[in-house]
Amino acid sequence: MDMDVDETSGPKEGKPVLVILVGAPGSGKSTFCEEVMRSSTRPWVRVCQDTIGNGKTGNKAQCLSSAARALKDGKSVFIDRCNLDREQRSDFIKLGSEPQIDIHAVALDLPAKLCISRSVKRTGHEGNLQGGKAAAVVNRMLQKKELPKLSEGFNRITFCQSENDVKDAINTYSALGPRDNLPHGCFGQKNPNSKIQVGIMKFLKKAEVPVNAASSENAIEDSTSRTPAQNDPHCKDMEKVPSIPDNTNLETKDVEGQAVGSVGSHGNQVSLDDTPTLAFPSISTSDFQFNHEKAADIIVEKVAEFSNKLVSARLVLVDLTHKSKILSLVKSKAAEKSIDTQKFFTHVGDITHLYSAGGLRCNVIANAANWRLKPGGGGVNAAIFNAAGPELESATKEKAKTLSPGNAVVVPLPSSSPLFTREGVTHVIHVLGPNMNPQRPNYLNNDYNKGCKILQDAYASLFEGFASIVRKQAEQARGKKENPGKKSLELQDQSDCTRNPFANTDHKSKRDADHGSEKSKKYKGTLDGFGLTFTGSRDKKVDSERTRTDDSMSKAWGSWAQALHQIAMHPEKHKDDLLEISEDVVVLNDMYPKAQKHVLVLARTEGLDSLANVQNEHLQLLKKMHAVGLKWAEKFLQESASLVFRLGYHSVPSMRQLHLHVISQDFDSKHLKNKKHWNSFNSDFFRDSVDVIDEITNHGKATLKDDKLLSMELRCHRCRSAHPNIPRLKSHISSCQGPFPAYLLQNGRLVLPPAERHNNF
Repeated sequence: MDMDVDETSGPKEGKPVLVILVGAPGSGKSTFCEEVMRSSTRPWVRVCQDTIGNGKTGNKAQCLSSAARALKDGKSVFIDRCNLDREQRSDFIKLGSEPQIDIHAVALDLPAKLCISRSVKRTGHEGNLQGGKAAAVVNRMLQKKELPKLSEGFNRITFCQSENDVKDAINTYSALGPRDNLPHGCFGQKNPNSKIQVGIMKFLKKAEVPVNAASSENAIEDSTSRTPAQNDPHCKDMEKVPSIPDNTNLETKDVEGQAVGSVGSHGNQVSLDDTPTLAFPSISTSDFQFNHEKAADIIVEKVAEFSNKLVSARLVLVDLTHKSKILSLVKSKAAEKSIDTQKFFTHVGDITHLYSAGGLRCNVIANAANWRLKPGGGGVNAAIFNAAGPELESATKEKAKTLSPGNAVVVPLPSSSPLFTREGVTHVIHVLGPNMNPQRPNYLNNDYNKGCKILQDAYASLFEGFASIVRKQAEQARGKKENPGKKSLELQDQSDCTRNPFANTDHKSKRDADHGSEKSKKYKGTLDGFGLTFTGSRDKKVDSERTRTDDSMSKAWGSWAQALHQIAMHPEKHKDDLLEISEDVVVLNDMYPKAQKHVLVLARTEGLDSLANVQNEHLQLLKKMHAVGLKWAEKFLQESASLVFRLGYHSVPSMRQLHLHVISQDFDSKHLKNKKHWNSFNSDFFRDSVDVIDEITNHGKATLKDDKLLSMELRCHRCRSAHPNIPRLKSHISSCQGPFPAYLLQNGRLVLPPAERHNNF
């Protein structure tokens, strides 16, 4: 191992050592601790965040407290948590501020492939990070990795970039006796100036040649014009087959003999991003053990056939590992057939995080499904169902119950799914290939004549399903051109339309999950143009404490976010679904209520999209909306005197058209699923109607709160106690008798039952 040792700074007598382990899940941190503690004569204490809470997951503060106690007792300490960035390490480094304590870091900087493989395969993990979800977590965490430096306050840093390095480090610390010390300095880092280790990300493109030294044909772009994936050294590049045209907005650089490229999504490079794109895994070559060579031949054959039919669409073969055998075979065979690289390429990454982790937006992804079309198992199927949430399982049930080999089924993804809001995925196509694994259903007993025919049918069915989505999109685009006057009134039915919810928007501020209401089963059709959920991702970046600006007045709304606007402008088309229609407002039930009672009061004024648009001239309308909301709250209180109501607006709504929420404070709903749902109604992000009216009266505008509040910790809205997750929170609030915060009991912010209006709970 390479060493950079400060011989003069080594300690002269034994002292406690604080060892901060740095590494992704699956890098072997816990194993490292156990191996050292098993054979070392030095007294060690392992502080593990996964078990510090009486055997359950705890928090950083508990780790700090436990480590401080052990050091005070003269024991050496392992900090067993990921510690992947400088900020996470800083508080632990402060524990060693006393000169009698040595501060070490052991960076388990192992290949991402190895970490992911270990995390996916392990069982009984202390933090329950295992199975299909582990791959996505590891990928996400590695994007934020900062390797430790001596300047942070470490006396010694050991970098382990292979399993042999880890064994050497274990031996070093195992041999460290109570009176022994280790020399200070950096050990094992191959490139001291690099933030990332070549062993993990060696396939990343690096600008090694000055811009002015490159030819105009092969010039490396200036950093200001690179894509986010290119600027971020932790994003995985997409691999391309050779012969990339000059006008593809792609950059290539030979790395270890391979042509590696990346697709842009920055600035004006939107032509590729707006292209309908299908990302698909290799079917049957993993768990179903289909021959890779034969599978690669079939993939390239079917890609060549369908790429000629898909004039303006792309196919992307995705695998999790850079050295994937199937990717290598397909790239080689595709190059031989001179397949257009603008229509087909391969990509290394997690198929459920293509946009957020790699900058590649794919509106359709394929799932290597099981015949039952159920979550579970492992690999791609488990990962996609987990990433898409229960919405995918429900949507799949509406389309098919089972799937036979050689077939595919197209499933529109509800816009409440995290894959839709975070990644822009609008459809999932389940596909089932042939099985050569005797442990799995429909085993073909190595009959490759039949197996190849089934695999050909599977890819044909998959690509035809994608082609049908593209054709539908093209038809709708033509319809808009033929009827330009109706463009603002059109709503696309999510079950038919392929759309990119991130197109032509600020890509840096996409909300991970909706905080509005979701799609109801009673609206499965277009419902006279209204077939969209009452929620969606917002399209505009929101500044902290933003008030109304000219920019917000002209905010671009995606077509999926237009549903409330269409209802407000044309209530007669939806009168069977509305509770009340008047000249100024309409009232309707939230499709997926977040409490027992949850209704929306919509303003019918054109151009009034959200609170950002509200001015003095709208004051009377706000008062009218408040009065209507109070009327419905009173009506519900007559039906159930146990309820309490609150009226207010979201600072930054996900749906166009100003709407007032009238919501009961029980929050007893199966549709309240995540932190953003909760915090959108129980943080300052939710603006009470009475306060908005006061602000407009006194200042002519409403103060809007940053959507960062949506990621706050979960706290009970009554007693303000903290809870680790939604199930725990729901269990607590179902029995909490604590008083509401004093400010909610003032100025009419809460609508109480008549018998309690003079009490303070």
